[in-house]
Amino acid sequence: MDTLFSNVERYKRNLNAPLAVRMRPQTLDGYVGQEAAVGEGSWLRRAIEQDALSSIILYGPAGTGKTTLARIIANTSHAAFVEVSAVTGTVKDLRQAIDAAESRLLTTGQRTILFIDEIHRFNRTQQDALLHAVEDRVVVLVGATTENPFFEVNSALISRSRVIELTVLSDDAIRTLIDRALADEHGLAGRFSLEEDAEDEIVTLAGGDGRAALTTLELASQMAMPSGGDAPSDPVVITREHVIDANPRRGLSYDKHGDMHYDIISAFIKSMRGSDPDAALYWLARMIDAGEDPKFIARRIMICASEDIGNADPQALLVAEAAFKATEVIGYPECRINLAQAAIYNCLAPKSNAAEMGIDAALEEVRRGPRREVPAHLRDRHRPGSDEYGPYLYPHNYPAGWVEQRYLPDGLERGAFYTPGPRGWEAWRAEAASRDRLEQDEGQ
Repeated sequence: MDTLFSNVERYKRNLNAPLAVRMRPQTLDGYVGQEAAVGEGSWLRRAIEQDALSSIILYGPAGTGKTTLARIIANTSHAAFVEVSAVTGTVKDLRQAIDAAESRLLTTGQRTILFIDEIHRFNRTQQDALLHAVEDRVVVLVGATTENPFFEVNSALISRSRVIELTVLSDDAIRTLIDRALADEHGLAGRFSLEEDAEDEIVTLAGGDGRAALTTLELASQMAMPSGGDAPSDPVVITREHVIDANPRRGLSYDKHGDMHYDIISAFIKSMRGSDPDAALYWLARMIDAGEDPKFIARRIMICASEDIGNADPQALLVAEAAFKATEVIGYPECRINLAQAAIYNCLAPKSNAAEMGIDAALEEVRRGPRREVPAHLRDRHRPGSDEYGPYLYPHNYPAGWVEQRYLPDGLERGAFYTPGPRGWEAWRAEAASRDRLEQDEGQ
C-alpha cells in the first residue's frame, strides 16, 4: 500500500509541523465530524474502505477536513497518490501527471489518485486538460475547494465527478479535536491541561474551523509555558487569558467573492424584510468586521427600501440614499453608523412589496402578452389628424385633481398589476383615492 510519506519522513516532518498537521488522522476511524459525508453506510466511506473510489470534488469551508480526507484516501488506497498544486501548477504539470498515470496503469495496472487542492484556482484551460483522463479513469480526481464548484469548476468536469459537501464542524467535534490534541503523543502529549472556560473560548473563536481551533490551542500552550528552565513535571494549565492573548481578535470566515459573502448579505436583507433590527445589526456587523465594501451594503439597503418597503414608507428610500452618499464621502469607520441607521429604519418601516410585484407583473405582460395600442385620447397631439383622437380629460380641471378616464390599453383593467399594501402611506393613499372616486361618482 502506498502512503504519502514513509514513517521516517513523517516523523521528521512532525518535529516542526504545526499541531494541526501533526494531528491529522491516518484513517477514517480518527476522522472527526462530517457524518453525512463519511459516516457509517455513506457512499464515500464504502468507496474508501473498498478502495473503489471514483472522482470526487470535496467542497466546504476552510478547516472542515477536506485535505485531511484526501490524506486518509492516500493512506488507505493501493492506488498511487499524486498531488498537483493548483496555485503553481500548469497545464504541462497536469499532462505530465496524466501521462505518468497512464503509463502506470498500462505497465503495472495500478490506478492513480490525483489530488488537486483549491481546484477552483485552476483556469478553464487547466480544468479542461483533466476531462478525458477523468472520463476514461486514467486518473481518479480528488479535488478540494472552498468555493461553490457549480460556479467555479467546469460543468463537464462536475458531471464526471461526485460533489461531496463538507460543513463547518460542530462544537462537539471541535471539542473532540481539542481533547485529542491535548492527550495524543503527536500532539501536546499530556503536557498541558485546559480550563473549561479556555476550551469554551477556543471553540467560540474557531467558528467551526478545526484547523483554527488547533492553531489557537498550540499558540495558547506557548503562552502558558513558563519562560526559561525545564518543562514542569505537572501539566501546565492553559487559561482563558492565555487563549485570548494568543488570539486577541476573532476572525469569522468571510469571503467577499464566495458563498459566505452571499449568505450573509442574504441574511441581512431577509432580516430587514422581516423587521428584526437586532438580526440586521448582527449581519451588518459581520460584513463591516470583514471589511466589506460599505457601498455594496448601502446598495442592498437601497434595494430593500423599494423592494420590501416601497410606498408604505417612501422616506425609506431617501434614508437609504443618504446612507449610500455617506459611505462615499465619509467611509469607514464612521459610516458604520449611517449604515446602521438606515438598516434599522428599514427594519422598523411598514412593509409593502407592491412596487416590485407591480413592475414584475407589468413586465411579464409586456414580454408575453399581445401588442396593445396606446388609447387614442392619450396619444401625442403634435401630429396631423390628432383632432380625431377624442378628448383628453385634464385631471387638474376637476375638484379632486382626479377624473375617471381610461389609461390602460384595451384588454387590461385597473388592478392588473398594482395591488396596494395594507400598511403605511400606501394604504392611506389607496383609501384616499377610493374616497375620491366615490365622491366623483356621487357628484355625477
